[in-house]
Amino acid sequence: MVNFNGELVEGNGPILNADNRGLQFGDALFERVRVVNGDVFFLEEHYLRLMSSMRILRMVIPMNFTMEFMEAEILKLITKINADKGYEIKFTVFRNSTKKDAANVNSISYVITAKELEHTFFTMNTGDYEVDLYKDFYKNSTMLSNLETTNKILYTVAEIYANENDYDDCLLLNERKQVVETLHGNIFLVKDNCIKTPPLTDGCLNRILRKKLMDIIAKLEDYQLLEESISPFELQKADELFLTNSIDGIVSISKYRKKNFNDAAAKALIGKLNAAARLSLGKTV
Repeated sequence: MVNFNGELVEGNGPILNADNRGLQFGDALFERVRVVNGDVFFLEEHYLRLMSSMRILRMVIPMNFTMEFMEAEILKLITKINADKGYEIKFTVFRNSTKKDAANVNSISYVITAKELEHTFFTMNTGDYEVDLYKDFYKNSTMLSNLETTNKILYTVAEIYANENDYDDCLLLNERKQVVETLHGNIFLVKDNCIKTPPLTDGCLNRILRKKLMDIIAKLEDYQLLEESISPFELQKADELFLTNSIDGIVSISKYRKKNFNDAAAKALIGKLNAAARLSLGKTV
C-alpha cells in the first residue's frame, strides 16, 4: 500500500508512467522519516528540509503543502496499514513536467511508502561494521550534493563495491579527496575529546540527524564539536568513527583497514538522541 497524491493504492500496482521525470532524469527528491505509534519524529525539521530542497530545485510548492498536510498524508497511509507500529516513511516528490505547453508547468506529485521498523526507538549496533574508502568516483562539493535526491548512481556502484569486497559500508570522498560521508549516513570522527564532522560545503547530505547530533554534542562538557574537513589520513589515527541517519540513529564503525575502533562516544550519545526524539513529540522522557 502506498499514498500517491493523496490516494491509497496497492503497492504492486502501476502508478508511474514511462515519462516520469524521476525515472527519466532523477528529477525527484525524498525525505526519510521515522514514525512510531502514529507520531512523526522531528516532523518540523523534516518538513522544512523538504521545502528548502524543493525551492533549491525550483519545484512549485502547492499552497496546501503545509507541515500539517505532510503529517496527515503520512498518517493516512500508516493508519490504513497499522498505526500501532514503527515505520520508515519515504516521502518522495517529483516534478511532473517542464514543457512550456504543459497545463501546470513545474508542478509536482508525491508518493509515500512505508517500511516496518525492527526497533521502536534508535538503537546502537553491537556487531562488526567494517568500512573502506571508495575511490573510483568522487562526490562534488556543491549545494546539490546536500540534497537527498533520487540520483543515487554513485551510492549504487559504491554499494556494489562494498558487497563484492565484504564491507558493510564505504566512505565517500569529494573531488578534493576529503572524507564526505558514508553510503548510509553522515560521518563523525572522535579523537581524544574532539568530535569532528565534515561541513556541508564539503558535499555531505544535510540530514536531520546530523544537525540533531551536532546540537547534542555542542552542549556536552566532555567533548568539543568541530565542523571541519576530514582527511583520509586522520581515519586510522581516530579513536572512534560512527555514522548517523534518521532510521538507524547511530551506527558505530568497528574497523577501517587495520584499525579497530571503540564505541564509547556513540554509547554516550544514543540515549541523548532518543531523548531528543521523544522531546520532538512533545512528550516527557
